[in-house]
Amino acid sequence: MAKRKRLEMPVIETKSPDLGTKSVQTPLPRTRMPISDVAGDVAGRAALEEVAREMTAAEEEGRVVKKLPLDKVVAHHLSRDRMGFDDEEMEALVASIEARGQQAPIEVVRLSGGLFGLISGLRRLDALHRLGASHVLALVKAPEGSQAAYQAMVEENEIRAGLSFYERANIAAVTAEQGVYPDERAAVRALFAHVPKAKRSKILKFVTLREELGASLSFPAAIPEHLGLRLAKGIAGDPGLARRLDAALQKAAPEDAAAERQVLEAALRAQARPSDRREIAPGLYLEAKTGRAVLSGKAVNPAFLAALEVWVRAQNP
Repeated sequence: MAKRKRLEMPVIETKSPDLGTKSVQTPLPRTRMPISDVAGDVAGRAALEEVAREMTAAEEEGRVVKKLPLDKVVAHHLSRDRMGFDDEEMEALVASIEARGQQAPIEVVRLSGGLFGLISGLRRLDALHRLGASHVLALVKAPEGSQAAYQAMVEENEIRAGLSFYERANIAAVTAEQGVYPDERAAVRALFAHVPKAKRSKILKFVTLREELGASLSFPAAIPEHLGLRLAKGIAGDPGLARRLDAALQKAAPEDAAAERQVLEAALRAQARPSDRREIAPGLYLEAKTGRAVLSGKAVNPAFLAALEVWVRAQNP
């Protein structure tokens, strides 16, 4: 059998000034294989490129929170759905931001000239202005058109702090007037697509209320749901009710929401008392209920009264 060749360390000839030439066994330095270095570099570059792609995508999709100058945000870039702030709720929000900082970013869209248009977060933006802040945390969105922007605004408020029914109806009517949607019904369907059908039906009734009485109301956002639905139903059944309500509001000139509600409720109570007065002959009207009857009109003259007396006596001999 052939002998197995013994592996030995390579011999390197070295020279020494004192010893002359001498053969010594010196191990070669150990180095990493070049292919390992190449593979590591490729993997590192790939990881960095993937991170860069993800960051770019996140920024384009509005998932990266940015710190923007507060004075660069245009609050009324869109017509706002919220018509006013509750003082107590705003005080609580201001106190929270002052103590803990801004916890949730607002949503904006990039405008020209270095400006940003507000999509959602009006209350947070106002609170930061009250606190004298210089910057705001924001997500820079890129909505596909006005409809998407308005839907984002409405949905954010539905989740965080619901609007009144009148405010919901108002933003539907405003977007329809601006041509964002073809009409109010389409606006309600799109803006409130994720709410129950019964709720959308109530919003449409408030749209009717806005159309008929909006110019007469001073505190429309404060109208409770049940009162607004009664008003809408009353106006639908009595075309003259809106005119009477307007006259009552003009006369009373209510100074706050409670006073305005009282005027509206009084007008509805008056409408709920139906009159029994009816014309029973040309120029002769009768109002009657148990124990009482009233005849009125031009036909009530001396001759008529005399004939009536004769008739009554004949009925009760």
